[in-house]
Amino acid sequence: MRERAASTLVELFREDERLALVLADISVDLFKPALRHDPRRAVNVGIMEQTAVGVAAGFALEGFHPVVHTIAPFLAERPLEQVKLDFGYQRLGGLFLSVGASYDYGASGMTHHSPGDVAALSTVPGIEIVLPGTADETERLVRATYANGRPTYLRTQTSTNARSHELAPGGLTLVRRGSALTVIAIGPMLDRTLEALDGLDATVLYATTVFPLDRQTLAAEAAPADEVAIVEPLYEGTTTAEVAAALAHRPARILSIGIPREVISRYGTVEEHDRELGLDARGIRERILGFL
Repeated sequence: MRERAASTLVELFREDERLALVLADISVDLFKPALRHDPRRAVNVGIMEQTAVGVAAGFALEGFHPVVHTIAPFLAERPLEQVKLDFGYQRLGGLFLSVGASYDYGASGMTHHSPGDVAALSTVPGIEIVLPGTADETERLVRATYANGRPTYLRTQTSTNARSHELAPGGLTLVRRGSALTVIAIGPMLDRTLEALDGLDATVLYATTVFPLDRQTLAAEAAPADEVAIVEPLYEGTTTAEVAAALAHRPARILSIGIPREVISRYGTVEEHDRELGLDARGIRERILGFL
């Protein structure tokens, strides 16, 4: 996802003279063509993430479409105040492109983990948060959001789904119809969720835009049963309020399957963390069967 996002932005940088790029010493090699093409609007500020957001806001005030890129915890949590004030308060547009979520840098420990990035940024009024599940979807979402006039957080991961989907306009795409359960799979969690649901009569909705969630589609497409499960690569419960609001007109019993809100003190690969935390297909299936 990171490589596709970078190549897409380099292409857009050459085509659109209003696109500005602000790096914080991450993925610099991938963006070198842009840095060489026009250094007036492509800058690397170094490991100063608050400064990066402030510089991006300056570009936005001058009529540019700024893109800020660094590792997720250093883009969503460290400069949260700058995102809130410089972009949210001033109603500026900008694309915040992260890498490394939630624990892609699993060998680096909790300083480089970011299961709370979406929850933190969702507090900024007017922000849009998107989580693609493949490289192709990443490219489409970069092109759709970089100049949309509002702050947008685009979260990339190393985990991906095997194939891309034709995304519905609101970011909530119907994948499968069923009657006994509604399951919302977010971003790269779709494939393992479908595997976990093998043999179960479930409606599956694929979410790539989680804030704002497409409440209208969820209300219209949810299965008749009361049970709703969310499978998210985030802290458990991050998107529950959005789902509950969409289903406020009917009874709903909601289960959130995500990363437990606890300190992850062990080191390992993404796959090892997923297995340990019950976020592989087997763990998801056990949670859903227990819920039912």
